[in-house]
Amino acid sequence: MDIIVNLDVMMAIRKVSSKELAKAVGITEANLSLLKRGKVKGVRFETLASICEYLSCQPGDILEYRKSNTSD
Repeated sequence: MDIIVNLDVMMAIRKVSSKELAKAVGITEANLSLLKRGKVKGVRFETLASICEYLSCQPGDILEYRKSNTSD
């Protein structure tokens, strides 16, 4: 199973830069970049809530579950 991060898509729709979002949410641009690329093991609900509030979206607009094609 895979969790796909669509944060970059939502940011493009809302015309928000990484620098702007990172500052508004209170995280570094480096950590935001890792999150956008799905290279993190987890995300704090507080951070997710702040991102959703700033982008006026729902967590499901940013995170998507896809079942893997390979068997584990």
